[in-house]
Amino acid sequence: MRFQDITKTLLATFVLLFGIPVVLYAAAAPGALQKAKQDAEAKGFIFETNHDEIIAKARKEGKLRVLTSLEMENLKPVSDAFKKKYPFIDLRAEEIAGTDTYQRMLLEMKSGAASGYDVNYLTTDFYDDYFPYQKKFDILGMAQQGVLQIPVAMIDPVNRNIVCYATNTQIVAYNKKLISDDKVPNTWEDFLKPEFKGRKFLVDIRPQEVANLVPAWGLEKTLQFARALAAQNPIWIRGHSRALGAMAVGEYPMLLGAN
Repeated sequence: MRFQDITKTLLATFVLLFGIPVVLYAAAAPGALQKAKQDAEAKGFIFETNHDEIIAKARKEGKLRVLTSLEMENLKPVSDAFKKKYPFIDLRAEEIAGTDTYQRMLLEMKSGAASGYDVNYLTTDFYDDYFPYQKKFDILGMAQQGVLQIPVAMIDPVNRNIVCYATNTQIVAYNKKLISDDKVPNTWEDFLKPEFKGRKFLVDIRPQEVANLVPAWGLEKTLQFARALAAQNPIWIRGHSRALGAMAVGEYPMLLGAN
């Protein structure tokens, strides 16, 4: 999907953070702002220099459709906050989930059939595959220059047009009747101890919780851990809901990385 409307996509990326009220970066000096714009455009990025103009264009456009991974109980209050702050935008936000859905979206983008939405979700599984189909706004540069009030840490430092506006937490879930509190691993490396070898815990074949260690550990250490984890011969699963239910009735003792 190549977004054709600068107004909707820029505003969507900004206001889906729901208008952070604190000015995180002072407005740049005119010379610095123009240089940032020139640098961005030289690399093929679009750079807007005036936040009020973005809002004015969004007001004229008046519509915004968002696809997100947020579940509906979380999406509703976020959407309500958006509508309260920007009542002139007709917002349609909906949840998408599941590997099949993500693959279908990518096929639609690649074929040119994707249309009708302005902000899309980039799943971890196929993250790099989305880049050719995202319009190249220099969101990072605009945030750094104070045009957008978005914390820089929420923006992909390499792919400057991708913003993370929500996070989730991966935990270790366990059945207290099958494993005592003092035996539950306290660190990632604890799962590599000999006593956990041989189908002693569950691991999802979609390794999101392991892949997300790369920023903290680096790629090589993460790969070493993943290989060592597989060598523990865990119980491989796909999806957490069914696995947690099975754990609750005593079928399995522990799950690494429940979302």
